[in-house]
Amino acid sequence: MKYIKDYREGDRVFDIYLCKHKQSAMTKNGKPYETVILQDKTGTIDAKVWEPNSAGIGDFDSLDYIEVYGEVTNFQGALQINVKRIRRCQEGEYNPGDYLPVSSKDIEVMYKELLGLIDSMQNVYIKKLLNAFFREDEIFIKAFKQSSAAKAIHHGFVGGLLEHTLSVTKLCDYYCSTYPILKRDLLLAAAMLHDIAKTREISPFPENDYTDEGQFIGHIVLGSEMVSEKVKEIEGFPTHIASQIKHCILAHHGKLEFGSPKVPAIIEAVALNYADDTDAKMQTFTELLNGTQETGWLGYNRLFESNVRKTKLD
Repeated sequence: MKYIKDYREGDRVFDIYLCKHKQSAMTKNGKPYETVILQDKTGTIDAKVWEPNSAGIGDFDSLDYIEVYGEVTNFQGALQINVKRIRRCQEGEYNPGDYLPVSSKDIEVMYKELLGLIDSMQNVYIKKLLNAFFREDEIFIKAFKQSSAAKAIHHGFVGGLLEHTLSVTKLCDYYCSTYPILKRDLLLAAAMLHDIAKTREISPFPENDYTDEGQFIGHIVLGSEMVSEKVKEIEGFPTHIASQIKHCILAHHGKLEFGSPKVPAIIEAVALNYADDTDAKMQTFTELLNGTQETGWLGYNRLFESNVRKTKLD
């Protein structure tokens, strides 16, 4: 099969993809059309079905595997597929492993590096808490390795949660070497735990969408609750350490308007907020640049509140 990342403007499309999302809409002239998000393990691409009632468009829905015939076009700097025909495929016609976006980094290597950082800590209680999640809870470990860090904005792929967590933890480790006032064990523990509830907020692939629990409560509060549950199982766990770890989790988005139930009150919470924001924004920009063949200005981006472009040195 030809992967989405390899398509260029003008290419013909005739292959099987996962329909990640399907939505009906109307043009300004009142003509019906459908927006479809196609997915394989290299990413997603927007597709338009301008004649949804034609004989060549078979019945299909979100999370179906569909054979698509069409042409790649360029719309406002982004590639999309102009779809001519669609056929829903049957089990056995496709390999599901070809359709899940996966981290470009080795999941087991990343996980080993995370465990190494746990081993480097000194506080007995913090190590027990982290090991309770990352070494002893097999159900959590499996979900953590397979989960994305977000539905779409950044690290939205298998292994994305692990990749993001490791990056944030390593940034925090750097902060500790530069700013000795930071309590390393506390900050690194908070970094490793800050997004653990993404395993419950977002459903597994291929759906990768918000769960009811995620919609009602959200990963920030859920994460604090998960820490509380583990702490209860560790005899003599200091209350003040538990409170500070949970505070960092509750404050890691930095501001109330960004979804944080608390604003950072300790220096480790401030450091975690900046590390989390840095990694999220750098990955988002990376995915933006990798997702276009354009070399000039790419247009206004809401997240960065700027007209963005690729760096040019020559």
